Amino acid sequence: MAGPLQGLKIVEVAGIGPGPFCAMMLADMGAEVLRIDRLDAVGKDREVGFMRPGRNSILNRGRRSVALDLKSADGVETFLELIDSADALIEGFRPGVMERLGIGPEVCHVRNPRLVYGRITGWGQDGPLHQAAGHDINYIAISGALHTIGRADGGPVAPPAMIGDIGGGAMMLAFGIVSALLEARQSGRGQVVDAAITDGAALMASIVYEFKAMGLWSNERQTNLLDGGAHFYDTYQCADGKWISIGAIEPQFYSLLIEKLEIDDPEFSRQLDPAAWPTLKQKLATKFRTKTRDEWCAVMEGTDACFAPVLSLDEARHHPHNVARNTFIERGGVTQPAPAPRFSRTTAEISMPAPYAGEHNDKALADWGVDRSALSHPNGTILSG
Repeated sequence: MAGPLQGLKIVEVAGIGPGPFCAMMLADMGAEVLRIDRLDAVGKDREVGFMRPGRNSILNRGRRSVALDLKSADGVETFLELIDSADALIEGFRPGVMERLGIGPEVCHVRNPRLVYGRITGWGQDGPLHQAAGHDINYIAISGALHTIGRADGGPVAPPAMIGDIGGGAMMLAFGIVSALLEARQSGRGQVVDAAITDGAALMASIVYEFKAMGLWSNERQTNLLDGGAHFYDTYQCADGKWISIGAIEPQFYSLLIEKLEIDDPEFSRQLDPAAWPTLKQKLATKFRTKTRDEWCAVMEGTDACFAPVLSLDEARHHPHNVARNTFIERGGVTQPAPAPRFSRTTAEISMPAPYAGEHNDKALADWGVDRSALSHPNGTILSG
């Protein structure tokens, strides 16, 4: 059984980061996603190098590629013929670029009024910064999210493109596209989805803003319940230099943690007293350095002490829980996260590895009802696949 989005046809204008991740999610769920690559990218991605993962790309998995020159009349017409039968589009250029190419929302909606036009940018389609360059670290900075992450004795620490590009950007766009597609089924009309990473990152920080509204969050890092301020919610280094994580918030879980650690110090009864946290944290740090990470796993993993080892990317795929759930799979020699979430009937799966630019020109265009067999590379080579 194919994924729950089987039957949907989506055109993806090739980009980097959040756009491809969104397309990957939709393809994993069964949508037919056709990636439109630049004509001058043909052949370049067959050599793996910086920002050219080729077949090893995880974000580009699950779809075919057609290479077009979108600065030519023929390329634009081919693109618009694809739009005629598409349900949705994904693009991640700066605002105005698609319009200048002649394939903006107004033009596409004339061809296909039901089209959901998904746009992802850092700053959004409008606002004072909408034309500025930026990256994940900048977008989560103005959302307030970046300020909450890091140690008290240092500056903010950016998680690698996860809160902004992926969580606040790509996943919000995927949610927005599916939401708009559901609405279009009733209204018969498509619309533009404006997914700004700054908006999404702010939304990702909703739980922190809620704590702040309740008077339970300070702007000082490592003074709060969930930012490493509390001794029962942090990471600790073990005797072998490896790390473990503790998240024993609830009283019963905290009591079990203290029991497993064989601690009888009455000071630990002050669990929710922020004044006691720094001292108790030092005591826990000393305790955890008495055993290796594996030894602590033997004591606490799988219990209600809210414990887990901090695993490297290489270690994570071998953890028994991840192995049992097939959280990581291997395709074409590349270990990668499996599609998520899981469905009881419509199983999500990876349909194919990442394509090379223009690899499927003839076949994919024919399947979409477009005859452009004469599309060629500037050197005269006919693109086919």
